[in-house]
Amino acid sequence: MKKSIASLVFLSSTVLVFAGQKIAPDLNLSNPNAAQDVIVQFNGPVSADQLKQYGGIVKHVFSRLNTAAVKLPAHVIQQLSSDPNVKYISPDRTSKGALDVSTATVNANLVWSYGYTGAGVGVAVIDSGISPKADLNGANGVSRVVYSESFIGVTDASDAYGHGTHVAGIIGGNGSKSSGLSFTRTFKGMAPNANLINLRVLDQNGSGLESNVMAAIQRAIDLKNTYNIRVLNLSLGHPVYETYKLDPLCQAVESAWKAGIVVVVAAGNYGRDDSLGTKGYGTIASPGNDPYVITVGATNTKGTASIADDSIATYSSKGPTLIDRIVKPDLVAPGNGVISILASPTCTIAVSYPKTMVQDATYEIGLPGASPDYLKLSGTSMATPVVSGAAALLLQKNPALTPDQVKARLMKTARKILPSYMSGKDAFTGALFMSQADIFTVGAGYLDAFAALQNNDLVTYAALSPAVILTSTGGGNKVTLQNIVWGDNIVWGESLIWGTAVFNGTLSSLNIVWGDNIVWGDATTSGYNIIWGSNIVWGDLSMSALSSDDGDQS
Repeated sequence: MKKSIASLVFLSSTVLVFAGQKIAPDLNLSNPNAAQDVIVQFNGPVSADQLKQYGGIVKHVFSRLNTAAVKLPAHVIQQLSSDPNVKYISPDRTSKGALDVSTATVNANLVWSYGYTGAGVGVAVIDSGISPKADLNGANGVSRVVYSESFIGVTDASDAYGHGTHVAGIIGGNGSKSSGLSFTRTFKGMAPNANLINLRVLDQNGSGLESNVMAAIQRAIDLKNTYNIRVLNLSLGHPVYETYKLDPLCQAVESAWKAGIVVVVAAGNYGRDDSLGTKGYGTIASPGNDPYVITVGATNTKGTASIADDSIATYSSKGPTLIDRIVKPDLVAPGNGVISILASPTCTIAVSYPKTMVQDATYEIGLPGASPDYLKLSGTSMATPVVSGAAALLLQKNPALTPDQVKARLMKTARKILPSYMSGKDAFTGALFMSQADIFTVGAGYLDAFAALQNNDLVTYAALSPAVILTSTGGGNKVTLQNIVWGDNIVWGESLIWGTAVFNGTLSSLNIVWGDNIVWGDATTSGYNIIWGSNIVWGDLSMSALSSDDGDQS
């Protein structure tokens, strides 16, 4: 299930990525007669008639976004890009599918003791579907999956791949299939009474289209009031090809955020990759590069409820984001070796990767063999629903909270407990990787659901993740954070995430935010140019469900 970023990225000195271009750098127009599935963004309302006049087949119109998914010949795309009403054209990128300890580590059990379980809050899961499972029922035996829809051309919205059900269990599983006298562990999700909205965008092989994801986001907005959808979980992403201001998927998640829905997104699983000299930095996936959303990195709990031995998961992607250089992830949560609901023993993940199957004996006394109910996966895909569940808990307590206020509370109360320097081993190869708890690795810190529940701050500004800029001075390079204040408080509370002094707005290049030095080297290295330059082009169109990693050893 591993996928190296080395296979996705190449440098080009002739292709520049910047906001002035109308055609995405990964759109292949070499064959002028070849039909292409593209997403066209307009500066005003979509002109479907115009697209048809060009010979296009219109598949979806996203009226909220002034955007359409359409099939067009390559030579027509060139013509269309000269239209002043056309803002940007990008490929309809392919999508591929990629608790007990987790909940205790982030203090969810303390939240439950106050009676908050996510009851009445709707969480939309845009993934490979959700299969009917007892752990997703209410006390009356009725399913809490209150709405299901498929966007992949079939009516069946259940989960043949195995990813979406696992994610849904981390958010809202009630542990009924692991509760009782014979069980030694109960696998309960973060918000065990929340309602789930199942929006399937990936097939049995974990594949789909970006336009499917966009259509599902639009449906979540349409159904917001009907099912009280307050949180949207996206445990998937694709490489960054353009600024978030032009990325159609980023624009879609922003529309949900501005409609009052908290959007929680996986950071990516490329933190181990040093093939380009970045030591895993600059590998945040889209739409996690959008400054509005909550982007989540993964930690390794080492299989214990205590946080004393926890570390960052070595595969967790690091910021800053390419092109826009946004500080990401926003925070981190448990994502390594997370046990949650198994869709079916015949789902693709279980069959293709049998080591993910949980043995009955790990949680039920005296039973041999693989469990028919639970599966163990690793990745930022698994950390993301932990934060989505925490958001549902906050919104049950205070339904008036805006997405910006939820984000601010989660970030401000995040714990700064991870060691400055950590190591971890790939569970598959045994390779050793080093990490540090800097701003681009752990963000604001480690999720603490109970501390967030107790916080009463109400930010009055948009809670945009800050950007970083690099300037050269007589004393060397200087790194500065921008957009760090959300009202009266510094974005991460009373102290820096990497120290104890109040942040004054400027950091030297030798500050601990970078470690002992700029981690990707100096201006002569390729890694440096990738982070701070504008000539990075990704060579693969796939969008992965971000659990496709072997995980770290526990």
